[in-house]
Amino acid sequence: MAKFEGILWAGRQMRYGLKDKAYELLDGEARVSAVSRSVHYALFLAFEGIRFFCRRKAGGGLEVVFLNWHRNLERFRRGMMFNLEAGEAALVPDAEEMEEIFVGRYFREPVLREFFEAMADLGAQGYLRPFTVDEEQSIGVTFPGRPAVRAVVARYDRYLGEPFCGVVVPGLVRAVAANAMGCLKLGVNYLVSVKAVEEARKTCPESAAALFLDDQVHRPVEERHVTEWDSSCCLFALRDGTVVKIPESPLILPSVTIQGIAAVLKAWGVPVEERRLTYGELVGRVRSGDLAAVCSIGTAGILNRCQKLVLVDGKGGTLAVHHPDDKHPLYAKLAEARAYYWDVYRGRVPPVEGMTLYRYGL
Repeated sequence: MAKFEGILWAGRQMRYGLKDKAYELLDGEARVSAVSRSVHYALFLAFEGIRFFCRRKAGGGLEVVFLNWHRNLERFRRGMMFNLEAGEAALVPDAEEMEEIFVGRYFREPVLREFFEAMADLGAQGYLRPFTVDEEQSIGVTFPGRPAVRAVVARYDRYLGEPFCGVVVPGLVRAVAANAMGCLKLGVNYLVSVKAVEEARKTCPESAAALFLDDQVHRPVEERHVTEWDSSCCLFALRDGTVVKIPESPLILPSVTIQGIAAVLKAWGVPVEERRLTYGELVGRVRSGDLAAVCSIGTAGILNRCQKLVLVDGKGGTLAVHHPDDKHPLYAKLAEARAYYWDVYRGRVPPVEGMTLYRYGL
């Protein structure tokens, strides 16, 4: 599984109790009780990854910028509600309340000022990680007794990057549609993601990503549908100039970044077709040379083009191997879209239709 490189965490984290609405600033190394349902049973373990940029304004003050982060906050809310009993849904903060907690209070803590000033001077990528825990000391298999939101903030240099190798893993399933969990950012979803990359490395030792198919394991492998990478969504660039985006479903996390990249491509006149893609079609397009590029799209890495994708059958035998056509116009256009997306944060280019910028002074 891809890793963050050059990461530096801020020295403080925050905690916000959902029942008492109490906000606290904690030490950066503050722990969760070892006797907690969150630890023992992965109950109430939802999280988010939110990209941001910190820059200096004309007068020298600091400003943080988010892009479409209302979608991150709503996705986080859905994850929290999944982990609570129905009668406690009202405990979940709305987007405006979380905006005030994360930026109005946490980001404006005086002790974090130096961290953000350094970020602005470096032009570094920022990452906000809110997550939930049950703060109650209990080992009972019940809903959380003291549900709370915590958050930490970091800057980093790189995530995944190019070139990277990926392998299709038809023998593993990241999510089951009947449980409606694949569309949520829950801790319980990601163990399979890590195991899938381990499995992928049996085929390609340098693999950094695994590509999942749907949960219809009773069907012939060629009839199953491509879903997403182990920790990101995917785009497929075809030789005819079309880009295929897999539609959202209970199996697929509704990626904020892929929606932004698709908006940039559409604004540039690139046809973006949102449809399901069978594994059989993918194998056929690789064999015919009709697939120009495959991309990993996610918060931390934005967009990375896969340099080698190994497609295997149900027994691990190789069906085809994709290498991108770096001479195809879409290959360069995808990298341009990645740069444009990040430049929107940095204020170098305007947002396109479908993008909403949020700017806050610190």
